[in-house]
Amino acid sequence: MTAKEMLSKVDHTQLKAFATWEDIVALCEEAITYQTASVCVPPAYIKRIHDTYGEKINICTVVGFPLGYSVTEAKKAEIVQALKDGCNEIDMVVNISDVKNGLFDKVEEEIRQLKAACGEHILKVIIETCYLTEEEKIAMCKAVTNAGADYIKTSTGFGTDGATKEDIELFKKHIGTNVKMKAAGGVSTLEDLEMFIALGCDRIGTSRAVGLLKGELTEGY
Repeated sequence: MTAKEMLSKVDHTQLKAFATWEDIVALCEEAITYQTASVCVPPAYIKRIHDTYGEKINICTVVGFPLGYSVTEAKKAEIVQALKDGCNEIDMVVNISDVKNGLFDKVEEEIRQLKAACGEHILKVIIETCYLTEEEKIAMCKAVTNAGADYIKTSTGFGTDGATKEDIELFKKHIGTNVKMKAAGGVSTLEDLEMFIALGCDRIGTSRAVGLLKGELTEGY
């Protein structure tokens, strides 16, 4: 796979609490130059990015982030505003406490409602694998599938660990055919990037991909 093909699967990410507008501009300029799948940015920056770059860039944002325990109505309101501001893709965090309490039907219903709020826009569901048992991960694969979400995503990048080979292999066994996979958190080397794509991930969430691949990109890319 070429560098260009790999970057087409990257959600170029800047979600630090102290991200400045200059940081966001640098992210967006790289995303446009290297044609990443999207930029994944804080909700507060969506409108300014859209006003600045228009349709040149695909904007992704996060909802219920990073802890997931906002109530469903608050998450819906975040989605409505994000789409109004010009966002195209939503990465939501499940209510991890509900998962740990075994309330899998409740989590599934929340995902279903948030997918309805997204409409035709992409919804990626972050299950934060580092906090879950294998049984809970399998239950989340089923919930994401049954609720009609577009992607299952490993991690926020703010937890105790990020994406692992074992979790992606587990996802592959238990998600439905219409659900894609996104690896995020700790994807920090070219080998990581290549591995997760080879395992079948359609998206990779990382801030490092452009830097890792610049050396392989030809002049005028």
